[in-house]
Amino acid sequence: MRIGVIASIAHRLPPVGYGPWEQVASTLTEGFVAAGHEVTLFATADSTTTARLHPTAPHGYEESPGLDAKAWEGLHNAAAFERAGEFDVLANHFDFMPLTYSRLVDVPVVTTIHGFSSAAILPVYREYDDVARYVAISDADRHPDLHYTATIHHGVDPAAFTFVPGPGTYLLFLGRIHPAKGTHAAIEVARRAGQRLVIAGIVQDQAYFADRVAPLVDGEAVTYVGPVGPAERDSLLGGALALLHLIDFEEPFGLSVVEALATGTPVVATPLGSMPELLRQGVTGFLVKDVEAAVAAVAEVATLDRRVCRDEALTRFSAERMVRDHLRVLERVVGESRT
Repeated sequence: MRIGVIASIAHRLPPVGYGPWEQVASTLTEGFVAAGHEVTLFATADSTTTARLHPTAPHGYEESPGLDAKAWEGLHNAAAFERAGEFDVLANHFDFMPLTYSRLVDVPVVTTIHGFSSAAILPVYREYDDVARYVAISDADRHPDLHYTATIHHGVDPAAFTFVPGPGTYLLFLGRIHPAKGTHAAIEVARRAGQRLVIAGIVQDQAYFADRVAPLVDGEAVTYVGPVGPAERDSLLGGALALLHLIDFEEPFGLSVVEALATGTPVVATPLGSMPELLRQGVTGFLVKDVEAAVAAVAEVATLDRRVCRDEALTRFSAERMVRDHLRVLERVVGESRT
C-alpha cells in the first residue's frame, strides 16, 4: 500500500520528551515501512523516520514559542491533501482538522481519535461520520454519536523498555502535571504510604504546580525531575515500586501505563476511562477509588509478579500487535474503496 501518515506537529517525531500522539504515529510509521509499504510521513522538519518525510513546520509548535500553531497546522494539512492522489489511504493521527479536507479527495481517510480534548470538537466528528473511518484507542473512548471501524489499543516497542525483575525503591508519577492527572493525589498517597515519590513530566498547569505540587517538593521525600527523554523514562519506570496513575478524568488510553508494564512495574490507578481495559486487578496493578485504597494497594504491590506485567505488555500492548491491527484496518478500507 501507499500510505500517507498525517502526524501532529505539536512535537517532532519521535518525541524527545512529551508527545504521546507523536510517539504512536512514529511507531506506526516505522512499522508500516518495516512491513514493506510505501510510506510518506507528514511531520515537522526535524523529525526522523525511515519513511519519506514531507516536512512542514520547522519544529513542533509546542517546542518553538515563535511558531503560530493555526498557521502551520493549515499548511501541514493542506500539504497532505494536495498530495492525496499519490496514496491508497491517508492515516490521520492529527485530530479533527484533516476531516474537513476529506470530502475534497477520493482517497479514503482513516482517523485514529486520540481522545476528545473537549465537547467543542465533536461537531466536526459528527459532520464527517458518514464518510470517515474512525479508530478508537479504547472502547471507553468510543462516543455514542459516532460509528467506528475498530478499536485498537496503543502499543510500545518492548525493546525500548528494560525488564526489571525486582520491585523498585520509590513510587513514580509520570505524565502531564495537571489537576486531572492527579499529581497531588500521588504526593498524598506516597506520604501516607511512607514511600519516596519521583515526579516526572511537563508542567501543563503552572498555577496548579505552584500551589499544589512545588511546595511539597523537597528533593528527598518528593523529587521533581522535569520532562524526561526515552532513556531516563525507561530507567525511572523500571526502578519504581509502582506507577501512580490517579487520574480524575475519563482518560482515552494512558501510554505511560503500558510503558510501566513493559518494564515490569505494576500500576495503581483510578478506574476511569480506559484503565479497566488496560489493567488486570490484582495481577498487573490495582484499580482504586480513593487515596485510602491507593495506600493499601501500595502496601500490596510488591507481591505482584513483575514478569506477568512484562508479558502483558508483550502480548497485549506490543508495537508489533498495534501495527498489525492498523494495517488490517487500512487494507480493509482500501479494498472497500476500490469496490
